Amino acid sequence: RIREEAKDSIPEHPYLYETDVEISLVGGGCKSPVERFWNGSSAMYILQKATHNEESDSTEESRTDDAVYASELLPKESPGPLALSVGRAKQLISLYTMVQNPNMTFLGTSELAVLPPLWVRCDGSDPQHTCWVGAEPLKAGSKASGLNIYTVSCDGPTADKTHFANLEELKMEHKIRHHSSVVTTKGFAQYELIAAAAIEDTIAESGSNICVDITWNGVEKILETPPLISAATLNIALESGDPRSPVFQLYRELQFLLALAEGLKTGVTEWPEPSESESALKLVQEFLTDLKKKLDGDCVFENKNETEKIKCDTAAVDSCIKSIFGERGDLDFTEQLWCKMKSVSSYQELIDCFTLVIKSLELGEIQPWIHQGSSSFLSQLIQQSYHGRMEEVSLSDITPVQMLLEVGLEKMKKDYVSFFIGKSRSSLLFQDYFTCTSVDLQEQVHRVQKLHHMLEIMVSCTGLLQFRHENLFPLTQICMKYYKENPLNEKHVFQLPIRPALVKKFYQNDNPEIWKVEISSGHGQKEVKTTWQVSTSAPVEHGTANHSGLFCDSTVNGSSEERLYFITMTQCSQVQFT
Repeated sequence: RIREEAKDSIPEHPYLYETDVEISLVGGGCKSPVERFWNGSSAMYILQKATHNEESDSTEESRTDDAVYASELLPKESPGPLALSVGRAKQLISLYTMVQNPNMTFLGTSELAVLPPLWVRCDGSDPQHTCWVGAEPLKAGSKASGLNIYTVSCDGPTADKTHFANLEELKMEHKIRHHSSVVTTKGFAQYELIAAAAIEDTIAESGSNICVDITWNGVEKILETPPLISAATLNIALESGDPRSPVFQLYRELQFLLALAEGLKTGVTEWPEPSESESALKLVQEFLTDLKKKLDGDCVFENKNETEKIKCDTAAVDSCIKSIFGERGDLDFTEQLWCKMKSVSSYQELIDCFTLVIKSLELGEIQPWIHQGSSSFLSQLIQQSYHGRMEEVSLSDITPVQMLLEVGLEKMKKDYVSFFIGKSRSSLLFQDYFTCTSVDLQEQVHRVQKLHHMLEIMVSCTGLLQFRHENLFPLTQICMKYYKENPLNEKHVFQLPIRPALVKKFYQNDNPEIWKVEISSGHGQKEVKTTWQVSTSAPVEHGTANHSGLFCDSTVNGSSEERLYFITMTQCSQVQFT
């Protein structure tokens, strides 16, 4: 019934089976709760213990007002998914198996289409500490010819390596269980690189993470370091705004741009706090005075200190970043004006600044140079001033906010494009998308946000992992392709295939976050696998509340501090219907 109702769309809420079981259908495109144990990508049923949110009225009434108030102030934690007993889970798997078996004609289900795989959360109450059992149909045409039955058990966390399995014993156990004479092994390891590569105490707590997934064939021993002939994928998820980032000043500049865009949309602008140094108005006055002095008919301006220098707490990263994100030496008048006005602290100060600029243009006191193709309203006024004719400007309502936003947009677009085209040597394939002026200002700002997120990724990979141009180029292409087709998403994991040798020095002396060996035999639908895995995080969401956060992390330089691991074993057996 659930499968039929889900033909149009995946149900949002679980279904209740009998009185104790919740059944959810998880779409193939969703994050799978069993992805660590099962490689399938189709939709699946997830079964767990039903939650009953029943609270007696008498208990509520007996609480004092103070107690109720205190409870409302405390964060309400979700209990998370609940698990069924192993016995109940096996009973459900048996029922599912019967329904799938075309030989069970008395059930009247022989004409039913093959159902999606089914997984049941278990409470680990048996001696093997079973945490999942699953069933995956094997197809022969439109019928099920059998099932793969999976059992997942979990122990730990422990730092005692005597609890770890012996590879030869695992292989022998697999051969005996499946009556096979030949087995193959495949290894998988995941290492965190952002902590291993960074200088101590420079990592801010955030959702940022850079890790590498490595796979190889022919595993020789448990917890072996992957060989250099392995296949590796770099996984990068970075959130912007870390104060310790080398491009944090640029991030702050972007935040002011976003505040202007929001002010244009809502009519209310959040201005920065007044600077302890010189005000924006004074900076603009000095800037215009300097231009008047230099006016000699050939307006070429020095730009020695106009672009903010990027500062970083660590000299090692600082020197690297300066080499890839140096100062842009071609700032025109409007861009230099943005550098002065980005510290403006009120609407009135904004008007005062633009009043000074427009008056200087009207009187012909300055003849500033601007980039060809500059399309901001201020650039248009400057072009008009060349001919001694300027339209009247009413600095009221949202006009001055929009004028400053346009100037900031043009300047920041050129900053980012200068990096991506000049430094990472990316093609111009998507340049028009990110620099396009035919879309509205809000969309242009959104695209500049995407450019900044991409810059944060490139800077991290260059500064922390010492990436060179040949590595930055494909990564830039991956990011650009994603952001041409998707909205800003700082939680997205960008994946880049790499050679393990590129990052080996960051993980060779470190402990893996996940290490797994897969032992398999048979081919096609006859293939069966046994998987043994250790991981620093609990492999299941249910029944692990007492264990989470207990493992001992290694230090950032990869020292040999003991690390606690959860041990997970996945075994497979086949049931044939014919």
